[in-house]
Amino acid sequence: MTKAEKVQFTIDTLKEIYPTIPIPLDHKDPYTLLIAVLMSAQSTDVRVNQITPLLFERADNPYDMVKLTVEEIREIIKPVGLSPMKAKGIHGLSEILIAKHNGEVPANFPDLEELPAVGHKTASVVMSQAFGIPAFPVDTHIHRLMYRWGFSNGKSVEQTEKDAKRLFPEELWNDLHLQIIWYGREYSPARGWNLEKDIITRTIGRKTVIDEYNKKKSR
Repeated sequence: MTKAEKVQFTIDTLKEIYPTIPIPLDHKDPYTLLIAVLMSAQSTDVRVNQITPLLFERADNPYDMVKLTVEEIREIIKPVGLSPMKAKGIHGLSEILIAKHNGEVPANFPDLEELPAVGHKTASVVMSQAFGIPAFPVDTHIHRLMYRWGFSNGKSVEQTEKDAKRLFPEELWNDLHLQIIWYGREYSPARGWNLEKDIITRTIGRKTVIDEYNKKKSR
C-alpha cells in the first residue's frame, strides 16, 4: 500500500466502525466542556463524567463558579486527581472569562490558551467539539496509533499533530480525532493489545511494531 492508500483505508475503516461518534465528556455548552476537559488531565473520562455533575450542580457557569472558593472546588473534584492545580485553574479561568470575555468561552486558540490550566490540547478539544472549528487534539491513544500505523515518528505529540493535519483532510479532523480515540480504547490499547482485533494496525501497521508484538506474544 502507498501512504495515501493507507490513509484512505484508515479513514474508511474508522467511518465503518464509528458511523456515529459518541462525545467522551458529558457537557451542555462550551464552558462545561472546557471545565470537563481541564479535569480530564491524567484522569479517565468515566471518572470525570461521575464528578462533573456534582460540580455543575453548584456552578455550571463562570459567574456561579467564582462564588465558590478554590478549596470548595477542590473538595468536589478531588476524585479526578491533581485537584489543587485543577481547582485553581477552574476558578482562575472563570474570573478571566468574566473580566475579559463577558463570561463567554472564546472561540479562538490565543484567548483559550491564555486561560489558566488550558494548554493546546484542551483548547483544541474545545475548538473542535464546542465550536466545530477544525482541530486535531492529540491524546495518548492518537499518539500511540499514529506511531503504530507508521503515520508519525512518535517523538512528540506536537509532531504527531502536525503529521495528522498533513495526512488527513481538514474537513475530517473533528470526526477523525474522536474515531481514533475510540478505536484506540477498543481495538488497539496500550495494554492487553490483541493484534487480531486490531484490523488497521494488522493491515497497514509499522513492521517493527508488528514484529515486536509477535516477539512478546511468543515468549
